[in-house]
Amino acid sequence: MQNHIDILKATRANILKQIDGISLEQLNLIPEGFNNNLIWNAGHVAVTQQLLCYAMSGLEVKLPKDIISIYRKGGKPEKAVSQEEVDQIKAWLAESIDWLTADLEAGIFKTFKTYPTSYGYTLNSIEDAVTFNNVHEGMHLGYIIAMKKHLGL
Repeated sequence: MQNHIDILKATRANILKQIDGISLEQLNLIPEGFNNNLIWNAGHVAVTQQLLCYAMSGLEVKLPKDIISIYRKGGKPEKAVSQEEVDQIKAWLAESIDWLTADLEAGIFKTFKTYPTSYGYTLNSIEDAVTFNNVHEGMHLGYIIAMKKHLGL
């Protein structure tokens, strides 16, 4: 499982690197042809990891419920986010790796509700969720890179 955590760390580092130094206005821009923006994608990966790993295991997510509803699958930016919100999302991207690592080591993931993803792959365990989450985050890293290119950043 450690290699999956290492991949998660690398992907999150790349996401943070991609949004670093981008102005608040640019983070909030929705490029033509896209449904969301750079910061929404960053928030979405933090939320999705919580839902896939914790909620599907019958555990409480560690992010606020209002954040979950904004950044969950099917969501989209309803308003511009503040610099404070950007800073919080960045912090969650780092902190949630530590939470997951500690909770995996503590063995708190006892059950898992089978979840057929829209990707066409069914998750049956926490191991499946952690592995699939990396695929999902890699996809959103690609969206972030494409958005930046589209915006000329």
